Amino acid sequence: MAAKKKTAQGNIEARLAALRDDFASLQGDLKGLYGDVSEVASARATAAMQAAEEVADRAMLLAEEAAREAKLKAVEYKDDAQEWAEDNADELRAQVRAQPLTSLLIAGGIGAFLGAIFLRR
Repeated sequence: MAAKKKTAQGNIEARLAALRDDFASLQGDLKGLYGDVSEVASARATAAMQAAEEVADRAMLLAEEAAREAKLKAVEYKDDAQEWAEDNADELRAQVRAQPLTSLLIAGGIGAFLGAIFLRR
């Protein structure tokens, strides 16, 4: 019976040793997997950062182009308005001199209208 007990105890010890070896192998595999996952995550994060930088650069270029176009349009509209005012200034002066009260009422009405619009905002 003592021999059976020693054999059973040796058998258990052998199984425990095998189990410890299996756990050690599992720990090594997990550490390797962690390293692989870290490398992949780092590579993906770097790729995402590069893509975000490219999108930001494109957005900046588009914004600059839109600002240039808006500036050109504003200059064009300013020039058109200035040209119209110069062309019609003499006629407008003559109308104001001919009908000063009507001109004053029209200017007051336009001022009230614009005032009402700007006060609402």
